[in-house]
Amino acid sequence: MILAGCGAVVVNQSTGGAVTFPGICVVWGLVVMVMVYSVGHVSGAHFNPAVTIAFATCRRFPWKQVPSYVLAQVLGSTLASLTLRLTFGGAHGHSFGTMPSGSSTQAVALEFIISFYLMFVVSGVGTDDRAVGELAGLAVGATVVLNVLFAGYKPI
Repeated sequence: MILAGCGAVVVNQSTGGAVTFPGICVVWGLVVMVMVYSVGHVSGAHFNPAVTIAFATCRRFPWKQVPSYVLAQVLGSTLASLTLRLTFGGAHGHSFGTMPSGSSTQAVALEFIISFYLMFVVSGVGTDDRAVGELAGLAVGATVVLNVLFAGYKPI
């Protein structure tokens, strides 16, 4: 996920904006959707520590496995970031993510809201037997697109 999502940001920066902000949003949503459909049956689609914690909180995942999953998620994202840095030659201190455009309090509040929204959708489609499981990847991917559209834009 980090390789594709942050990779879209890198390509956008290195091409003078060819990918565009909406394009970056779509990449993030598509990579989540593809990952849910391709390996969700193996890992339960735990690509983010918030998902793992949400499932444990809903008693759909054992708490004793949470630390190992979170460690694997952090290690995977770190390796993806290092791969991007090596591939595209990023310098120390160069970020391919987003920076808060407001105060730290605003950034934390916004992150809480979009994380809650994502976990609400993930928990709804992933833990309720009445949900259409075949559409889970689409619902979660679309939520990621909306979250990035809503919270990811930083005016220059």
